Amino acid sequence: MKLTTKILLGLVAGIVVGLLLGGAPEIAHTYIAPFGRLFLNLINMIIVPLVFSSLIVGAASTGDVKKLGRIGGKTVGFYLMTTAVAVTIGLVLGNVMQPGAGLSIPVDASIEAGQSPPLAETLLNIIPRNPFNALVTGSMLQIIAFALFLGIGITLVGEKGKPFLSFFDSLAEIMYKITAFIMSLAPYGVFALIVPVVAVNGPAVLLPLLKVIAAVYIGAILHAVIVYSSIVKIFGKINPLKFFKGISPAAAVAFSTCSSAGTLPVTIKSARDNLGVPNGVASFVLPLGATINMDGTALYQGVCALFVAQVYGLDLSIAQQVSIILTATLASIGTAGVPGAGFIMLTMVLTSVGLPLEGSALIAGIDRILDMARTSVNVVGDAAVSVAVSATENELDVPQDEGIGTV
Repeated sequence: MKLTTKILLGLVAGIVVGLLLGGAPEIAHTYIAPFGRLFLNLINMIIVPLVFSSLIVGAASTGDVKKLGRIGGKTVGFYLMTTAVAVTIGLVLGNVMQPGAGLSIPVDASIEAGQSPPLAETLLNIIPRNPFNALVTGSMLQIIAFALFLGIGITLVGEKGKPFLSFFDSLAEIMYKITAFIMSLAPYGVFALIVPVVAVNGPAVLLPLLKVIAAVYIGAILHAVIVYSSIVKIFGKINPLKFFKGISPAAAVAFSTCSSAGTLPVTIKSARDNLGVPNGVASFVLPLGATINMDGTALYQGVCALFVAQVYGLDLSIAQQVSIILTATLASIGTAGVPGAGFIMLTMVLTSVGLPLEGSALIAGIDRILDMARTSVNVVGDAAVSVAVSATENELDVPQDEGIGTV
């Protein structure tokens, strides 16, 4: 049985048990809730070393800066831009659709969303004055910024930086294994987290999840239609309908497998054969995209962060929502290749603005349904960027005999 199926079963079992314990919520809090807290503690334990090590390796693995040249800069720029737009769309939908409205869960004062600094200070604080203090305190944006600088520095140093890179590469692999183990406990963690919530709040807690699913899918469609259509039409001069037809085999595989990496062979074939992306660009841009481009996941972060805030009756300021955009955009690189990356990213985003991590349990059970949409968006986004980069390098050669023409 797949892990996602187990998590869904854990959610359903938790709902049933929570409803049964509706008359005695103290039993759920005393005997079941501690296991949920243990699972959250395990998640908290791995966030900093996981993100720090994997992001250093990801930033350094691009190779020689001179060799990458324009293609590397364009690729990373496109990916970061589309990811930022995606999480912004998620936040807008979260504010408009209000998926958590009408459901109120009391939250302890110790984990309420704190007062955020002014926007200018939030942006300036991305660069840490003491990076080691950022690591100790878990200041996620500062950790990401420091890791990016280290990764770029390793690339610039060259041979002398390889021992340093090897250490973090080894640490990253170790953290991946630990993460896989912790995620194997997710069904039990979700069960233990959801039981007390349902026991206290009853069936009313389940209805807003339908709004979350609707918001994520609407956001995925909007992002593809608006952002990706604009990219391929403006840069590649390709009719958007023909672009989506060309990449549809990869999108279908992504929807069913929920794996950008597993879909990569189909994505490369579709981009080369149907969209005219040259092999040199496809072999660099698409694997990099499968690693760092997580538009769909970032959009999901925006919707879910607003959902959790609304469920707990917490208002997020503009500065806090900007912090969500920055964290989700940069963390999309930091959690690359991690099993359950969307769930890990969600805990990071919630932490960055002081929202209760318990809210992630409400999302985990429907994660498979959300994952299908966000993975498809990720893969289509990879293809769109490969088209744009190829076109700006004057290397795009769109086949005319397959119905994939230009406009």
